[in-house]
Amino acid sequence: MITPSSHQAWLFYSPLAQQAALLKDDLLDPVDQLLDDPALVDLVRQCLAKRSPRSTRTGRRGMAPDRLLRCCVMKHLKGWSFRDLERELRSNLVYRRFTHFDAEVTPEFTVFRRSFALLSPAVTAEIHQRVVRLACEYGVAQGKTIRTDTTVVESHVHYPTDSSLLGDGIRVLSRSLQRIADECKTGAVEVVNHARAVKHRLLEISRAAKSLTAANQQRMRDSYQRLLALTRAVVRQAREVVQRWGKGRLKVVGKLLRVGTQIGQLRHFLPLVENVIRQTKERVVQGNSHVEDKVLSLFETHTEVIRKGKAHKPNEFGRLVRIDEVENGIVSGYQVLTGNPADTTSWMPALEQHQAHFGRAPEMAAGDRGFFSAQNEREAEALGVKKVALPARGRLSAKRAKQQKRRWFRRGLRWRAGIEAPISTLKHPFSMARATYKGGLGFERYVGWCVITKNLFSIARHQQRRRDHDQVT
Repeated sequence: MITPSSHQAWLFYSPLAQQAALLKDDLLDPVDQLLDDPALVDLVRQCLAKRSPRSTRTGRRGMAPDRLLRCCVMKHLKGWSFRDLERELRSNLVYRRFTHFDAEVTPEFTVFRRSFALLSPAVTAEIHQRVVRLACEYGVAQGKTIRTDTTVVESHVHYPTDSSLLGDGIRVLSRSLQRIADECKTGAVEVVNHARAVKHRLLEISRAAKSLTAANQQRMRDSYQRLLALTRAVVRQAREVVQRWGKGRLKVVGKLLRVGTQIGQLRHFLPLVENVIRQTKERVVQGNSHVEDKVLSLFETHTEVIRKGKAHKPNEFGRLVRIDEVENGIVSGYQVLTGNPADTTSWMPALEQHQAHFGRAPEMAAGDRGFFSAQNEREAEALGVKKVALPARGRLSAKRAKQQKRRWFRRGLRWRAGIEAPISTLKHPFSMARATYKGGLGFERYVGWCVITKNLFSIARHQQRRRDHDQVT
């Protein structure tokens, strides 16, 4: 059941609440009024109502929509984990007042995790659109100019080496097999703990990989062969257990539901581990480093290898994200891209999304050289963009060089360069450098909430600057 947004204060808490109101937070107080917007709260309420057909009337009392919205914003502002969010809410009066919990009991971190997962990427996009409309209503963003760029947001994975992926595969399959064995008759499933052997193989591989001599390379291949043999043995046993379960020959004396859950885990991880075995054999044994459909993580399978030409980080493991910004630091659009496409493919979707938000094309649109193509310029002008500031690549003709030296074009390039600062702000103060939500949908939700939180604070900061200017004048 959805808890109402209005809460009656406890009588004994009133004196303490008066003292807590004197405590100020320079980051949270400016956003407090923005989060009282009825349309924002109603979007969260509609999402919670879809959890089950009678969520609005029956069931356990869940988190109120306004509390859920405020907790999401505060978590992404502070960069906390769910456990950190629970601990800070329980111990801080300022955070309790901001999230409307006051003197009531705060939920456990598992409640936050499940509740946040209900806000799907589609709902997150609707909330973002509402925040952009708020920026338009308050006069913060007019949509006259737009600058766009792409950046990499890392997935929550360790560095993907073939040996570590094989070790992960043995660990997750053995864990599920052991849990199945605990629910079966004694001796029905014999599970061997390979943790010690895997640890030794990983150490051998890491030591041998530090030297490129022929002896060390051969030693590394031998260690990989032994690790592959261990992985194949665990995969064979897991496949056999799944077949026995399907034929009804697994002697279960415990709870069938627990066994069924672990069988589902085995069916999910077995194809991934087999793919890791295949790519390890091709890369290490056969020497083919260009393997298609690489598995970079058993847990975040949506992770891609992104190469942006950075000297200090040539390979990044995550997803490519397009960021569109308008006036006063408002991120009007974002998109999590698939694979590692060229920036030229993201130019028109950015303009079309801008037109959908503001109802018209921008007067000026700017991007870096990666977005340039003659077709992109023509399509942008056909859409209604008066000034397209896209610097061309390669040797410039006399006509093109003259155009790029115009004052409005150089002004557009300077305006475009300013998007690097908001991207850095998103990644560090608003914790978008590494997405910690699970799965591809969780990745999109995480990016969306980082953008929403950043926009809310950009609106509040602009309003504060306007008030300070009015006081001076």
